[in-house]
Parts: sequence; C-alpha cells; structure tokens
Amino acid sequence: MPRLANTSSTESTPQSLAPAGGGWHCSHLFYSFDRAALKQLSAAERADGSREVAAALDPTADDAPIRLQTTIISGQKADFGLMLLDPDPLKIDRVHQRLMASPLGPAIVPRWSFVSMTEISEYVQSPEQFGERLVAEGMDANSAEYKTRVKAYGDRLVEMNRQRLTPDFPPYRATCFYPMNKKRKVGENWFTLPKEDRSRLMIEHAKSGMAFAGRVTQLITVGIGLEDWEWGVTLWAANPEYLKDIVYRMRFDEASARYAEFGPFYTGYVAPAAEILAHCQLAPDSAESP
Repeated sequence: MPRLANTSSTESTPQSLAPAGGGWHCSHLFYSFDRAALKQLSAAERADGSREVAAALDPTADDAPIRLQTTIISGQKADFGLMLLDPDPLKIDRVHQRLMASPLGPAIVPRWSFVSMTEISEYVQSPEQFGERLVAEGMDANSAEYKTRVKAYGDRLVEMNRQRLTPDFPPYRATCFYPMNKKRKVGENWFTLPKEDRSRLMIEHAKSGMAFAGRVTQLITVGIGLEDWEWGVTLWAANPEYLKDIVYRMRFDEASARYAEFGPFYTGYVAPAAEILAHCQLAPDSAESP
C-alpha cells in the first residue's frame, strides 16, 4: 500500500503546551496515606518525608505552579487533595512526581484525579446579547436603566472572564469538587438541543448560582478530550452549609435536573501542608521512635 503524504502543515500553527485560548491547565489530585506502609518507615524517613512533602506543596516556592491549593478531605475517599493551575501541564505534574518520589512516597496512595483546563463558556453572554435579553424581558432599549445595566455588565465581564481563565483562589476554607457530564440519552440529549435552547437553560442555571454571590465562589473547568468526565466543578463557600444549599438549589434547574450527570464529590477544608500532615498524624514531631 503506498505511503500517504502528510498534507497537514504545522509551520503556520505555533506549538505550545499552554492552552491556546489563554487559560491554564488545571488538575485536581486526591491521595490517602497507607498506614501499614507508614509503619515500615523509620522515624527519620517520616520526618524527612514530611519536610519534603511540605516543600513540594508550598505555593510560594519558586518552582510551584501559579496556583496551588491543598485541602484536608472529609470522609474516607481520600486524606488530602490538591488543586493546581498553570500554563505548563508538566509543572503541575511535577508536584505529583515530587510527592511520590519523597521518602513518604511508598505510603502515599493516589486515589483519584481530574485533568482539565480553564475556559470561557460558550454560554457566557456578550454585552450585546445581555442587552437583547433585557429587551426580551420587557426593558426599553432607549431607557437610561437599559444603558446603565448593559454598561455595568460589560465592565464586569472583563474581570469575570479573567477569573474564568486565570482564577484567583477565594478566601473561603470550605470547598468541594465534582465532575459532571451532559446527558446523551434519547429524549434527554443535551448535544442535540438547539444552541438557543441550551443558552436559555444555562442562563436560568446561572441565575440560581448568582443568588449565592458573597457566600459561594464557583469555577468550572473543561475536561472534554482530556478526561472521562466532561466538566469539573469546584466550589468554595464561606460556610460548609452553603455548599449543600447551592447544589440543592441548582439541582432543580432543568439544565441540571434533566440533562446533567454527576460523579463523585470530594469535600474538604483548605489547609497548608503542615496542617494537613499534623491532622493526618504525620507531622515530624509526631513520628514514632524507631
């Protein structure tokens, strides 16, 4: 069989590991400690390992990803979790490799991970689309209120889109993460709906979330083409109860109630590495004597 010529051109397309849309790679990583393996480590190995783990998880280190957050995970799915964001996916992965290569590595068990990227959703309205929606809701396009609201939305949109692509972590300690898909079932296939219907449903869904402004912060990252699940949802809240409240409220929206499927939830509390090690009884001063 004759060899086919490569007709694709790479010369006109710059090659880079950084997302082309200007966002960041994002990984959620969850681990447990193997207590039997820990008992096989000497006190010195545990102390050295704890120091190396703390160094690997230091968000202020020169070689740290741009964003690195560590959490104590509630329940038995994992002991601790990481959320890492950076334009370089290998810088993110190096954190994992450092953990596994540390003296504590034999006792660290990876439990679950989700690899994704930040994005600006196709359902985010432009100022023009926002204005059209106001008119559809009965507002006069020539009114002062209309002009004020459209301008205010446009001003906010710049910062909202920056936060979607290159997010800052909010100050809240309570957090949870879960993956989700949109259904492809007969009669409930999200991807066969007209764009107008999908946009309408997502606007309704967003309004439910906006009711929790000042109490809950949300970041949605996309795993399509990268992961088994299509999107990842990270929530931070001023109080753990608000996590329950927002998820419950948004489950009633049609976009969720009819078209969404959800994976495992990982709930935890933001804490520095030293606090995680102490919480898990692994601080250097808690190491057992040989």
